[in-house]
Amino acid sequence: MASLRRKDRSPFWFACYTLPDGRRTQHSTGTTNKRKAQRIAAELDAAARDASEGRFIESRARKAIAHIFSIANADKLPSSNTEDFFEAWLARKSLEAGEGTHEKYSNVVAQFKATLGSKVKRDISAVSAADITHFRDALAKRVAPGTVNVALKIIRSAFGQARRDGLVDVNEAERVTTLKKRKDAFERRPFTLEELRRILEVANDEWKGLILFGLYTGQRLGDIAALTWNNLDLERQELRFTTGKTKRRQILPLAAPVLRYVESLPAGDQPDAPIFPRAAAIVQERGRASQLSKVLLTMPRLSGSCPGGLGGHCRTGCNRFA
Repeated sequence: MASLRRKDRSPFWFACYTLPDGRRTQHSTGTTNKRKAQRIAAELDAAARDASEGRFIESRARKAIAHIFSIANADKLPSSNTEDFFEAWLARKSLEAGEGTHEKYSNVVAQFKATLGSKVKRDISAVSAADITHFRDALAKRVAPGTVNVALKIIRSAFGQARRDGLVDVNEAERVTTLKKRKDAFERRPFTLEELRRILEVANDEWKGLILFGLYTGQRLGDIAALTWNNLDLERQELRFTTGKTKRRQILPLAAPVLRYVESLPAGDQPDAPIFPRAAAIVQERGRASQLSKVLLTMPRLSGSCPGGLGGHCRTGCNRFA
């Protein structure tokens, strides 16, 4: 039977109960509220009885701790179930990161949970470095080392949050090493000016504009595709917009080639109309810009090998114009 007592040097109530081996013990309830302390003492006593009868399994221990936590804090203890934790972590990241980044996180987490199998229902502290290594190696069979390392970085970030939340003592993902790039692996590089010139010679009008804006502003393709005529100040020869990912306000000068391109376009009656209507429609329909280059590059123009002579060096990933 559990009971309470006070000690001279502590403001808190102490729970007195019997351990599974028959010994009596005392633990602070961490509260000065007698009613809360009685409930905590009763929960500790019940857990000790379950342990003495061999019924104090992991799930029962977790339930007891969560119940005591809720009594003392009038709140719920964050779930340490692996699946529940990752769902909560993704929900948190949806507020902290852009839509594209959150989608990337979600895809990596889904693949990681798939490799865990039934372990995804267990406590996150049961996930080991070996489990994460298995995920890394399975992913390496399908994608490039760089992609694997990005995925591993995302999992490390999640386990780092679990450690800060007190759900794990060690970030097991930090024990898993990244992969080295293969010697024969493709390495991206910037286009040369000659390559850009050759691409512009065969690009359709809208794709040509996207290339020029990208070259002279250095902005992301999705941000460029979303530009409207309102973003242009032709009198000051400036581009004004807010980036989609970082929400940073940008005011950039319009380089002469970009200005000439804009002036060649038919003037519209709607200031909020997109400068690149087909690209804007694709991004709006697909919800992301990653497919934009693939769709635009398959518009009828040429057939044959990459007209820029770039082959595998083309950053858009095209090998043919259909």
